[in-house]
Parts: sequence; C-alpha cells; structure tokens
Amino acid sequence: MLVLGIESSCDETAVSIIRNNNKKEILSNIINSQITLHKQYGGVVPEYAARNHMIAIDLCIEEALKQSQLTLKDIDYISATTGPGLVGGLLVGAVTAKTLATELKKPFYAINHLEGHMLTVRLCYDVPFPFLLVLASGGHFIFAEITDIGKYRILGQTLDDAAGECLDKVAKLLGLEYPGGVNIEKLAANGDPRRFEFPIPMLRHKKGCDVSFSGLKTSARNLIQSGQYSDCKADIAASFQNIVMSFITKQTKKAINMCQSNIESIVLAGGVAANKLLRGMLESLAREHDLKFYAPPLNLCADNAAMIAWACIERINAGIPPSPITAPVNPRMSL
Repeated sequence: MLVLGIESSCDETAVSIIRNNNKKEILSNIINSQITLHKQYGGVVPEYAARNHMIAIDLCIEEALKQSQLTLKDIDYISATTGPGLVGGLLVGAVTAKTLATELKKPFYAINHLEGHMLTVRLCYDVPFPFLLVLASGGHFIFAEITDIGKYRILGQTLDDAAGECLDKVAKLLGLEYPGGVNIEKLAANGDPRRFEFPIPMLRHKKGCDVSFSGLKTSARNLIQSGQYSDCKADIAASFQNIVMSFITKQTKKAINMCQSNIESIVLAGGVAANKLLRGMLESLAREHDLKFYAPPLNLCADNAAMIAWACIERINAGIPPSPITAPVNPRMSL
C-alpha cells in the first residue's frame, strides 16, 4: 500500500509518501517551510501563505516522488488535509490531491488535520486504543478520549487561545522571533521558572478539564509592558512556560478521571508536543497513574504530511470508504 499525503493547512507545504506492507515506512516527508516569509510579520499572513502553497506544491510532490524513487502511477491512494486550517491553504492542497486522484483514477481520502496529529504516535509506536489525547498546537487545544478510529469523545478544550498561540504572542511581546514557542523554550533554559507568578483565576473553581490561556497571556503582557523587568526576559520566559505546562498537566489529571474506558496511555500531539518541559511533566503524570506516555519524535510534532498519509492508512485499515471527490474543505472542522 503506497499512500501520498498532502498537508497545507497553515504555513508548511508538505508532501509525504508512506508504504505500509509488513512494516510502516516513511519513504519521503518533504516540508517547505514559510517561516522566513512570515517571521517579519510576527505570525502567519493567510494570503501570503496561500500564494506560497501554490508555488511550492508541485515542487514538493516532485521531490517526494524523487526521494521515494516512485512515479505517480505507483501510488495507490491520494490524501490531503481538508480542515481545520486556513481556507486558502486548504484549497491548494485539496484541489491538488483531487486533481491527481481524478487523473490517476485513484481513491481520494479527505483527512482531518487534528486526526493526523493524533494518530502520528501510531505511525511511530505500537500504541493501542483506548488512550487519552492531549492535542496542543498553535491553533488548537483538546483533551479527548480515543477508543478507535473515528470514535472520539471530547473531554475538554480551550475556551479562547490555544497553548501554542499563547506562547507565540508572549514571545512576540518579549521581542522574540516567530515561531515563538520554540524561542521561548530556548530563552527559558537560562531563566528562573519561579521568579514570577502568573495566576489563572478564571478556572480556579471550574469543574471539568477545559483550559483558558487569555488571562494568563494578559498577565504576562502587563508584566512585560510595565518596563520594570526588561532585563529579566529569561526569567519571564521560564516562569511563563512553567505555568503554562503546569496548568496543562493539572487539567490532564482531571481528564484522566473523566475517561469512561480503561485507557492505557496518555498521548501528546501537536506542535507544542515538542516542548521538553511538557513532555517531562506528562510522562511523570502517566507514571503516577500507571499509564504509558507517548509523543511523536520531534521532527513529526509540527505540521507534516506523513501524519496525513498515515491517517489515510488508518482509515483504510478500519474499513472506512474513500471520500467523495466533491468533499469540501472546512476551516473549522471538528475532531
């Protein structure tokens, strides 16, 4: 089984080819990043992102085939992200995939971007169902109980900003370049995580495992803009990162207790899954509850097309039929 996946939901144009016979093989995983383009604006500009997807998509497909030593005729299935994400980018990837599928007479699978992140660990490790998903990225934050392919129960989610978005905005206030989360982590390595306190009053007495980061972000902004601690950026970064990751861990503990099935593990996914502090905290929490902990390799945490091709394989193996070629893109698609 040879599957080509396309991911273009935000600012990476990505194409991957995966072979799944007796073992799982990533034959190619091409990522054309737009970080240099968007860095000057401190975040992703949707129109520029869409234009660059159009420029890069054909070249990425050619390179993926070249690295895999395959031709398009060798591919068995075509898949692409159809949501959630930025509509311009989603259209570029989806239309390209549908055109290939139609011309080559191959089945097409429309893939949920969040499902792609969620299933990446099963591409890398033998992770059984059910498990608790902690999905933390630049645009999303979700706790979900995953019992099988297509059987997902949302336990909690962000009420405002996503964790990655919050980190990016505070990084910008600190004068750090985009992407902010990575640079906050680097700066925090030289800071004191106990120097500053950032309260999260909104959820102090709230049941469930929803999260909110807007008040935390405002608290950090007020501290930074006060001008009193301009020489303490590393301490601010370390303290801010520590409270964000501690809060996520605290809410994950609540999510464990909300699961109705006998979960065996905690799975961390999304771009924020690359954060070493969060990985360590959730791994310790998993041990406390006699659970296993899984997170993708660092190179597969951020947006990539291998996760889209693998999600396609998971759906095929689960007996889910191909998507209609008319399947629309949905910028607000839910898990």
